[in-house]
Amino acid sequence: MSRVLSREVGFSDAFSAAVSADAGDVASKNRADQADGKGLATLLLAAVVAALLVAANEVTTQWTEGRLLAAWIVLWTVAFASLAALLTPIRRLAHRLAGWLGGLAERHRAAEADRQLWALALQDARVMADISVAMSRDAASDVRALR
Repeated sequence: MSRVLSREVGFSDAFSAAVSADAGDVASKNRADQADGKGLATLLLAAVVAALLVAANEVTTQWTEGRLLAAWIVLWTVAFASLAALLTPIRRLAHRLAGWLGGLAERHRAAEADRQLWALALQDARVMADISVAMSRDAASDVRALR
């Protein structure tokens, strides 16, 4: 809603600067979310590999003492094979999850900004008039686009 107001009504430069600053904050937050995706991928990979190692350990503990070396070889083979096989899929999953969470946070911030603007508009008739004009212009351009 704030983008519509700044574009349609032509608020002051201070308002435009605030909107630009918000856009910069969103861009830096998105970069931080992408960096967090690597940490999340590493954490997920470690959890999956640990689960596979526990399963392999359960299988190998039932072997007799004479096969202890073979059990260790199987255990480490499972560890390295799972690291190699699961690194890329888990990294993709972590990036998707981080992107989804970042989008969710951005939608929440935008909704909160809209609620604050609406609360201000309920108290100040000038802001309500500006919103009304912006929405009328937006609706008129939508109608023109349909023709």
